[in-house]
Amino acid sequence: MSNVTGIKENETSTDFVLLGLFPRFGHPSLLVLIILLLYTSAFAGNSTLLLLIWLDPRLHAPMYFLLSQLSVIDLAYISSTVPKMLANHFSGKRSISFLACAAQMFAFLTLGLAECILLTLMAYDRYVAVCNPLRYTVLMSPKVCLQMAASAWAGGALAALVHTVYPMHFPICGSREINHYFCEMPAILRMSCVDTSIYEMTVVSIICIVFVLLPLGFIVSSYILIFLTVLRMNSPEGRRKALATCSSHLAVVSLYYGPALVIYMTPQSAHTAEQDQGLSMINTIFTPLLNPLIYSLRNKDVLTALRKVVGRRGTLKWT
Repeated sequence: MSNVTGIKENETSTDFVLLGLFPRFGHPSLLVLIILLLYTSAFAGNSTLLLLIWLDPRLHAPMYFLLSQLSVIDLAYISSTVPKMLANHFSGKRSISFLACAAQMFAFLTLGLAECILLTLMAYDRYVAVCNPLRYTVLMSPKVCLQMAASAWAGGALAALVHTVYPMHFPICGSREINHYFCEMPAILRMSCVDTSIYEMTVVSIICIVFVLLPLGFIVSSYILIFLTVLRMNSPEGRRKALATCSSHLAVVSLYYGPALVIYMTPQSAHTAEQDQGLSMINTIFTPLLNPLIYSLRNKDVLTALRKVVGRRGTLKWT
C-alpha cells in the first residue's frame, strides 16, 4: 500500500530525482569520498590564490585581477553542484524541487558562460601585454578591468536566464529521474516528451556560437599574434616569461573548452548520459581543482607571494 502511495506522489509531484554520479557504479561511497577530497582541494587552492592576490601588492595587476575573478567563478562553479550531490548521498534523499533545479541550472550556466567570456578577456590581456606593452596601462586600466569583469558576469547571467526559463517549460512525461548529479540542461531536455530539436538547433546553437566558437576563435587568433611577437623577441628571458604565462592560460582554455564542445556542440544522440557526466566532471570539478595549480606552479610571482606568506607565518609562530 505504501509503495502505491509513493508512486502516486511521484506522478503528481513536480520534484525531480537526481540519480547521482554514475548510479551504476558499484562503490558509491568510495566515489563520493573522492569527490569530497577533490572539492576540498579545489576550495583550498582557489581560496589560497585569492588570498595571495589580495595580500601581495605585486599581484595587484590586471592579469591577477582577472585571475582572481576566475578563482571566484571556480569556487562558485564547483559549489553549485558538488555540495548538493554530497548532501543527497549522506541524507539518502535524492529529490530536488522544481525551483531548486531551475536555480541550480541558472547558477551553473551563469558561471560556465561567464568563464567563457573571462577566458577570452584573459587572452586579450596577454595579447596587449606581449604585443602592445607600451599601451598596456591604458588599455588595461583598473576601470577597464572592472568593466571586463562586469561584462563577464552580466553576459553569463543574461544568457543563462534564457537557457533556464525556456528548457524548464518543456512538458515532462513519465519518470522525473535525472540521470545526472545535478540539473544540467541536456539531462532536462532528454526528459521532455516533445521534440526539442528546433530549440537545440536555434537557441542552443546561437548561444554556443556566441559563447564558445567566437571566443575560442578570438583566443586562437590572439595567441597566433602573441607567438609571432614572441618569435621576434631578442631577449631569451622575455621570450621564456611570455611563453610560460601564455602556456598556463592555454592549458586552462583546453581543459575547459574541450568537454564543453562535446557536450553542447554535438547532438544529444551522439553521446550517452554517462559520457555527459564524465565530461561535466572535468568542467565542474577538475577544472576548478587544476586552475590554481596551473597558474601558481608556473608563475614565479605567485610562488614568491606564497613563500612570503608561509615564511611570515613561520616567523610569527617561532616568535
